[in-house]
Amino acid sequence: MRSGEDRIAALDLIRGVAVLGILAVNIYSFAAAPSALYSPDLPTPGSAADRWAWLGVFVLFEGKMRALFSVLFGASLILFVERAEANGRDGEQLQLRRLGWLALFGYLHYLLLWDGDILFLYAIAGGIALFLRHAPPLALVASALFLFSIWQAWGWSMWHQPIAAEQAVAAGNARPAQLKAHQEAIAAYRKTDAEELARVQGSGGALVAYKGLSDPLRPLRIVFYALGETLSLVLIGIALFKAGFFTGNWQRRWLGGIAVGGIGLGGAATVRLARWAEGAAYPEVAMRFAINYGLSFAHLAMALGYAAMLVLAARRLAASQIGKSLIAAGRMAFSNYLGTSLLMCGLFYGWGLGLSGHLSIAAQLGVVLAAWALMLLSSRLWLAQFRQGPLEWLWRSLTEKRQLLLRR
Repeated sequence: MRSGEDRIAALDLIRGVAVLGILAVNIYSFAAAPSALYSPDLPTPGSAADRWAWLGVFVLFEGKMRALFSVLFGASLILFVERAEANGRDGEQLQLRRLGWLALFGYLHYLLLWDGDILFLYAIAGGIALFLRHAPPLALVASALFLFSIWQAWGWSMWHQPIAAEQAVAAGNARPAQLKAHQEAIAAYRKTDAEELARVQGSGGALVAYKGLSDPLRPLRIVFYALGETLSLVLIGIALFKAGFFTGNWQRRWLGGIAVGGIGLGGAATVRLARWAEGAAYPEVAMRFAINYGLSFAHLAMALGYAAMLVLAARRLAASQIGKSLIAAGRMAFSNYLGTSLLMCGLFYGWGLGLSGHLSIAAQLGVVLAAWALMLLSSRLWLAQFRQGPLEWLWRSLTEKRQLLLRR
């Protein structure tokens, strides 16, 4: 189904859910040491409330929202090109220019605000995917799954020895070399935690200077490690869009099967890993592998299940107040994504309120809920007066090389 201004309501709805959900994961990077993502007991032991909050985010959002966002990026990539070409324009050239500006936005986001930026990675993945867009949907999916498998196997090749060392240490039968390697790895993680907290708790100028002078290539390193995952997901998004997944062309029983199967199978794998991790006291090396690589297929399954569920519910939700708010948040996903970075940095970094390292995981979840309410409300209020979000308008104007009309 389509909403006003020839938009696809299901895409906006899913994008709204994704931009809200991804904050539930990203807040660890703003509010705590980097290792907090991998355990409710890092860098310090958490309470029972913290463990439940961490588990909820881990099962429902971690990896799933990133996958969902990436699939949607692929769908939006092809939608933009097709609409431009339907108007007699060079959609590919416009999209390449659009991706170039996205890369710049992403790098500035990294440099000036947050080092977890994903926009630069999307620009690179989108540029590659653009030249594969003419392939049939089945070929795109097959290529994506093959690349996804290769990327996951590559991750295992990097992590299997550290995981074996960690397990040997836990069992008390580690060889001296394994014990040394594991101790050095854990010490390096704690050193990174301390350094990152010190940097974000310092002045804004010092943080920007560090990223610009000491770590200017971090966005490229993220591309190196994550392109295999992100490009695969973008290609799946293109295939689903071309196959009519988001536009109501699929039978409801197929969508229902994907929703139940994806959420059920992916959720079962995630819950099983969570139960094992809790019983094993969250072994840090294994958790780092699981979150970054090992659960990738479970993340993809749940993301597709979420997408199918929301496509099924799109027509009814679009008529409800919460649905309208989610669609508005999705239409302003770019502004909301960067806006939450600004808000979170203001709350947690040293140039703002300096709360980083001072809130429990459960308290961080309260901040997330408040930010969700703010995004839902502000997005509807803004779009009641304006055609696009402020950054969507700037991005589109730069792409078109002219100032577009913003106010309704």
